Amino acid sequence: MSAIHIVRDYPHPPQKVWHALTDPALIPLWTATGAGARPEGFATTVGTTFKFIAKPKPGWSGVVRCEVLAVRAPSLLRYSWQDEAGGEITEVAYRLEPHDHGTRFTYDHTGFTGAGGFFMAKILGTVRAKMLTKGLPALLNNLDDQGNLRPHYPRSPDHL
Repeated sequence: MSAIHIVRDYPHPPQKVWHALTDPALIPLWTATGAGARPEGFATTVGTTFKFIAKPKPGWSGVVRCEVLAVRAPSLLRYSWQDEAGGEITEVAYRLEPHDHGTRFTYDHTGFTGAGGFFMAKILGTVRAKMLTKGLPALLNNLDDQGNLRPHYPRSPDHL
């Protein structure tokens, strides 16, 4: 079985990182460095079904179906992840913990099987690493202490 495991430390409190990761208006701003996914119907409530909608690519509609499996704000979000066309159901987990006057964020995407799963994990892993090293830090640096975007920060993900 293949998996994606990424750990990043951010010089921001866990509540601020949690807000950036879970506010539907902010998610497209940090995912823009990848496929630019925006959540549709997302809420941090167990049982919520939602979609991530990104730019379609050849062979992919750009839509992923998800269901929130576990929430413990501001430290855990776990959800299922399945391509709209079907296929295996995998699982994504965000884990946040205080670390060195900031937050350690652990991203895990597990459940990829077979050769296709191996390649999917490699492709998605590269995209996720970019989002978590470029997109999320840029967004976090431009949120004020209340979690609001600073006035000069573009409201569109096209700037990344």
